[in-house]
Amino acid sequence: MAELLDDHTIEERLGPLDGWRREGDEIVTDRKLPDFAAAMAFVNAVADAAEAANHHPDILVHDYNQVRLSVTNHSAGGLTQADIDLAATIDALPGG
Repeated sequence: MAELLDDHTIEERLGPLDGWRREGDEIVTDRKLPDFAAAMAFVNAVADAAEAANHHPDILVHDYNQVRLSVTNHSAGGLTQADIDLAATIDALPGG
């Protein structure tokens, strides 16, 4: 099982990430894309990255061009380095 990160480490590692914040045992980001097609392209890119990492965020598309991503490690029961790594990968995606 992956090791849970402590509060200080989570805040420290969120610092360099773009627009990610902690909400309880998850890290969350909201992205506004130019239009619905761009939002769906971003979601598909996130899905590909998540599959490659074998670590899957919750994805919500709303108001036609807005995407909310929530990441946690369900099996570990909180936040791990895998969550931070996935957030960094998502930040590097087009639209990320």
